[in-house]
Amino acid sequence: MLVQATNRLRQASARSRSKHLFDRAKGVFTDGTTRASVERDPFPIYAQRGEGAYLVDVDGNRLLDLNNNFTTLIHGHGFAHVSEAVVDLLRLGTCFANPTEHEIALAELLTARIPAMERVRFVNSGTEAVMFAIKAARAFTARPAIARIEGAYHGAYDWAEAGQGVSPGKDGWDPIPIPTPTYRGTPSSVADEVHLLRFNDVEGLERRLSAASDRIACVLIDPMPSRAGLLHPEPTFIEALSETAHKYGILIVADEVLNLRQGYAGASPRYGLKPDLVTAGKIIGGGFPIGAIGGREEVMRVFGTENAQPLLPQGGTFSANPVSMAAGLAAMEAMTSDAFDRLEAMGERLRAGLRASIASRDARFSVTGAASLFRIHPKRVAPLEYRDAHLSAEEAWIMRTMSRYFLEAGILLPYGAAACLSTPMVHSDIDRILSAFDEFLEAKIGPGKERAK
Repeated sequence: MLVQATNRLRQASARSRSKHLFDRAKGVFTDGTTRASVERDPFPIYAQRGEGAYLVDVDGNRLLDLNNNFTTLIHGHGFAHVSEAVVDLLRLGTCFANPTEHEIALAELLTARIPAMERVRFVNSGTEAVMFAIKAARAFTARPAIARIEGAYHGAYDWAEAGQGVSPGKDGWDPIPIPTPTYRGTPSSVADEVHLLRFNDVEGLERRLSAASDRIACVLIDPMPSRAGLLHPEPTFIEALSETAHKYGILIVADEVLNLRQGYAGASPRYGLKPDLVTAGKIIGGGFPIGAIGGREEVMRVFGTENAQPLLPQGGTFSANPVSMAAGLAAMEAMTSDAFDRLEAMGERLRAGLRASIASRDARFSVTGAASLFRIHPKRVAPLEYRDAHLSAEEAWIMRTMSRYFLEAGILLPYGAAACLSTPMVHSDIDRILSAFDEFLEAKIGPGKERAK
């Protein structure tokens, strides 16, 4: 306990400027920040600048960044191609009521790469993309309800978030997932129109979809749910989803806001999923706000055609703004097939190295992920669904301890979320991550080590 307290004091001293800024922020923000997702332990680390794979905080600490703004920055910080594209635009105008050529160029790239994106619309965030994808499915099918995966994160639209933060009660998990709203005061009708599915549960999926098939417009699914545990989809589950949805005329919406980074064509083709609609964001904006809804031309016509009024009007003051469009194009053009392959090879090496350390010490850990994504779990068996990934109090303490240990080693490892690699990383960065994890297992979790909380 004394050692832990000493380490905490040393960390606080090394981040005195961050603490000062947090104290100042509490005078203008109710909780000291403007995003619930900002990590604080006990206060946030304030960024000053980014340098490739590294973040430099306001106290001058240089940290290997495995967060990259929640997987957004696939090229890390200060990527030259994006910077140059944006600087040129700043003098020419950053937003207009008129369309620009930039939006056409980015749309052409996305529709050429992603099989399910025959047509596309741009919005300003992943949340907005998911919201309009759900609305599009409703407009196309004339049905009000949706189905979604228990524990998965899909942004802040009421129907998309119902059921994302469920936890076991005093008697354990409810056999049938309950779409609990995330905030008090949510209209009760929201939960009535959301049907929760357990990931990789074929029988439950078929039963729940068939029971409400006349009301369900779409199944909203992240091909590898990140917040729920970065879970790997079983082929039988994807097959059952495709067959059941097709049988009842239910659309499949693949939320690839995060997982589009899994490959040149995104994540769905990797797992044999053929969605009717796809949502994208994060990496396609080059570090600027963006979201996109794409899909079958027949479905996308709900947004209107050249000769017909829209069934679903969609607009936005900053949608398709030229800065996000040009930055996104520069970032995505640099993500060639070779660039994706290189990131995947580094990811495979990292995940294999983490598993080797776990096996050599017979530690109670497992690793999930794919391509440039990974997540470490304080569980001996890798989770297959959200309930497997849910942390007990002791497991939560272990994960917090690990994040602190990585921070002391100069590495930003997200707590309770997917970690990711970026193109500026080199093999020595992977070695550094593996060494930090191995040292953590030896120092904190090895045989005979005290687990005081």
